[in-house]
Amino acid sequence: MTDTVPDRAEITALLSDQWDALTRLVDGLDENRWRTPSPLPGWTVFDVMAHMIGTESMLLGEPTPDAEVSGAHIRNEIGTLNEKWIESLRPLAGAQLLDRFLDVTGRRVKALEQTTDETWGGFVPTPVGMAPYGRFMRIRLFDCWMHEHDIADALGVAVEEGGSRGAVAYTELLTALGRAAVKGAGAPDGSRITFELTGPVPQTLHVAVVVGRASLVGTLDGPATTVVTMDSGLFARLRGGRTTADAHAGEISLAGDIDLGNRLVRTLAFTI
Repeated sequence: MTDTVPDRAEITALLSDQWDALTRLVDGLDENRWRTPSPLPGWTVFDVMAHMIGTESMLLGEPTPDAEVSGAHIRNEIGTLNEKWIESLRPLAGAQLLDRFLDVTGRRVKALEQTTDETWGGFVPTPVGMAPYGRFMRIRLFDCWMHEHDIADALGVAVEEGGSRGAVAYTELLTALGRAAVKGAGAPDGSRITFELTGPVPQTLHVAVVVGRASLVGTLDGPATTVVTMDSGLFARLRGGRTTADAHAGEISLAGDIDLGNRLVRTLAFTI
């Protein structure tokens, strides 16, 4: 799925819907709620929204603000760029930040609607290396979808995690899942792993390990040696590094090779 350029009209519509969902989530918050700590180290609800404004602003060609930043949560150059945008926006009130979000995302929707097929399919730098611009926009959908959950979890409210946005965003959670099995959990050759995901984005995923490499496969060539069952929302948060398996031990079921299963659920994180 990741090798195919996503449909421009579909991704544009889903991004627009995603930004609308974020707007509904924070609209009307008082200043204290805006400054609620999120699951992301060093960031409040306000900061998560400011981060998305910064990324979409950069995609519109706006220069990164010249701001002094620091913090243990800043780990690399991208983190520094993100923090410069957030720091520059922190003096705003929450309602003012939402106005900025509406302005930037409105302009981004128009820009996406005017994107040519050549540009959409052209390769550009992305968080996963060089990839088609359309894939980059699916990554943007995934990022904003995850941040909706970050904000909802911070505020203690429930949001829709499935539907079309969830199904498409979930595609990005499945890339490099094989790496988690081999590099993270040390799954030996011949391992056959099944993830049974329930909840808002239900699906059955199979991972096969062959000659030190693991990949998603449509079917296994034999019974699964390890079966991991959990809610798709928890899987998303584990993959995103938002929580730990130990914090949700009663919500994860393991069968077969329990030791491998335990290692696997503790090494699922690939981003934060």
